[in-house]
Amino acid sequence: MQMKWLEDFLLLAQERSFTRAAELRHVTHPAFGRRIRALEAWTGTALVVSGSSPVRLTPAGEAFLETCGLMTRTLAQSHEELQAIAGLQARAITLVTGRTLARTIVADWLVRLGPLLQSNPLTVETRSLHETVTMLEQDEIQFSLLYHHPAIAVRLDARQFTHVHVASDRLVPVSRTDAAGQALHSFAAPGSVPYLSFPHRMALGRLVEDHLSQNPQAPRLHRILECDSADAQYEYVHKGMGVAWLPWSMVHADCKAGRLALAGDRAMEIRFDVRLYRPKRRLTPAAEEFWVRVTRSTP
Repeated sequence: MQMKWLEDFLLLAQERSFTRAAELRHVTHPAFGRRIRALEAWTGTALVVSGSSPVRLTPAGEAFLETCGLMTRTLAQSHEELQAIAGLQARAITLVTGRTLARTIVADWLVRLGPLLQSNPLTVETRSLHETVTMLEQDEIQFSLLYHHPAIAVRLDARQFTHVHVASDRLVPVSRTDAAGQALHSFAAPGSVPYLSFPHRMALGRLVEDHLSQNPQAPRLHRILECDSADAQYEYVHKGMGVAWLPWSMVHADCKAGRLALAGDRAMEIRFDVRLYRPKRRLTPAAEEFWVRVTRSTP
């Protein structure tokens, strides 16, 4: 059964003339008649009274007329909805990253990408490093924003994926300051220091653990809390609970203002890069524009 057969039948019932209906459908009279007979063959019964002029519908034809109208309206509505969904998907941009990168680098991008996002919505999801890489490999997303460091090397097939360096940052151990403006918890002080850690499943957690395990100058730390949110860690540090390794991009303003201070020297810092990954295949126009705008402004 073809959609045009239903439209033919509706027009025939309206015009009550094969000749007029054929003209309006821009087909010959014989061709139009064959399409009506094809519809009757599909329904298994006569829909039009043979030889009637003006055209009259059979009881089955009258019953089918309402169903035919409903079917064409429903199909037309579904087509419009699907086209709308397809259009939205074509304009959408999908990015998956970690919570901290979403708060820092992605937040900066949103300001620069304002005009693009007015007509091309950006979906940002936060996942673990493993989940983010898997989603990219399974073609569920267009972009992944990831940390890059030897301790957390990302293995993606270079034949299928490419990347660009978008930023460099460093994790620094920070503490709230005391009345004198010095770190409340310092690695230079005697005894162990209360330590606020990230879980090992997080990229930041693995970076700090790797650094401490290989650093002969690692301080004595007393782990009092583990949390997977850099935002929460930031608040805990401000409340004086202990020391946490946080991105310099997140805490530099507080350090310059004297609200926070470094708990150790440069030997305790962990430098890392941030990379934006994507498939090498051609993406949607909106995604390609996103890539161009982001990579154009990278250092």
